[in-house]
Amino acid sequence: MFEYDEMFFFSLLLGFLARALMLKIDYRQFPSYPHSYVIHLTLGAIAAALGALVIPLLLEKEFIAITFITIAAQQFRDVRSMERESLAKIEKTELIPRGEAYIEGIAKLFEARNYLALISSFTTNLIYYYSNWYIALLGGSLVAYGLHSFMKGPTVGDIADVEVVEISIKKKSIGIDEVIMMNVGEEEALEIWSREGIGVKIIPRDEDARATLANLGQRQAILHDLSILMGIKLDLGLQHFSPLARLNIDNGSLNIIFIPQEPDEIFIKEAVERIPVLESSQRKPLKDKIGRKAAD
Repeated sequence: MFEYDEMFFFSLLLGFLARALMLKIDYRQFPSYPHSYVIHLTLGAIAAALGALVIPLLLEKEFIAITFITIAAQQFRDVRSMERESLAKIEKTELIPRGEAYIEGIAKLFEARNYLALISSFTTNLIYYYSNWYIALLGGSLVAYGLHSFMKGPTVGDIADVEVVEISIKKKSIGIDEVIMMNVGEEEALEIWSREGIGVKIIPRDEDARATLANLGQRQAILHDLSILMGIKLDLGLQHFSPLARLNIDNGSLNIIFIPQEPDEIFIKEAVERIPVLESSQRKPLKDKIGRKAAD
């Protein structure tokens, strides 16, 4: 086995780097620093080591050891449970919750990234054995980049047009166009909504997008991310200032009202467009013959 040391450590390093480069704190502040960083980097190193061991063990005909590697790789499924439980526990501390669909999507993502580190390490190991280190570096990097790009799903801006519009207030009702979103009894609250409230209209481009935006998990994810990116004027006991999302059942557009801390309409539009479309929320009725005929 010692003759494969250089190949092993080179593959381990590239697989670990592939995982480390995907580990960053964004506007969602997850994973948290430093504790979640330590957890995920450690798991990434283990995954990369497993991928780097496959070729040497096959060459040495250590088939029993490969069986143990397979068992160890299956433990990465526990990563999803760990992330799900962690996010579910802190969900009560969020003014605007992520929602179960968003949490499940994050949990799947972190599980999949460990497999990406394993595959990148294995590919580098395989190429290194048949060629040299710089070709292995190029090949492993391309595989890691390709897998990472493949894992990136669509955003709201990819499936819908986003418009920032004025909210309409009729007596005690707040809404957008003819869609009533909320009834507010306090005159002071109505005045604040009238002065600072912002409306967002998300118009689906096809029936697939319309079905996706109708998903409750996707709506909750949009509200959560929008509140993080632009801030909201909300606190406990001020439920009449809570952001809301309602569907226009006639045309399928999603209407949102909220009171942002940063009322810049350009950035509000960009913020909504970059919000991810959840994997579990995506619907594809146009993929089916009946769905296409109904759309026509």
